[in-house]
Formats: sequence, structure tokens, C-alpha cells
Amino acid sequence: MTKPNWIFSIDDARAAISADPEGRLAAYPIRHGSMRVGLYAPKGEDPQKPHVQDEIYIIASGSGSFVKGDERIAFKPQDVLFVEAGVEHRFEDFTEDFSTWVVFWGPDGGEGGAS
Repeated sequence: MTKPNWIFSIDDARAAISADPEGRLAAYPIRHGSMRVGLYAPKGEDPQKPHVQDEIYIIASGSGSFVKGDERIAFKPQDVLFVEAGVEHRFEDFTEDFSTWVVFWGPDGGEGGAS
């Protein structure tokens, strides 16, 4: 039986990242409308830039520090982090086993709204 396209495991996501011929740090196998879900697994340093959509990170493994704007906070598995569209952010001093689920959604520029 073929696995449906609306479910994937962390092992599937890690395998997709490892097999990527362009060396990308993320795989996004679930997409629907403006939403995409994937696994992000940088090695050594986090080179990302601000994104045009709002996003949520759900820490899958590892620990370290998360920098969002002028704030810095420690993170660990099962923590959930929210970043508004356009905000500078990055993971720092993370362990070798670090990986996080990431969910992007909404219009470019983010949804706006009150938090």
C-alpha cells in the first residue's frame, strides 16, 4: 500500500533532506494552498533570512538558542516558536542533532492581526 501524501514521518523528512542533490537544509512534502510543512535541519550554523510568510517551528530534536529580533531564548524538543513574516530570526549554538518542524502559511507579509 502506498503511503498517502498527507502524512510523513521525521525519518522520511530526514531522508529527503539527505538525498537532496542541491544540499538544501529543509524538505516540504506537505503543501496545501499557501501552507507548507517541512523539516528544517541546518548543520553548524543557521543561514536563513526573514521569510515573507508567518511561521511556526515545533522543535523535533536538539536544543540551543533562538534569536528573534532583539530577543534570545533557549529551546528544547517540543517547544513551539512563532515568527511573524519579515522578522529577523535564527537558531544559534544548537546541538548536532537539531531539527525542527516548520509550518509556513498565509499571505506574503503575514496575517498582521493582534497577538
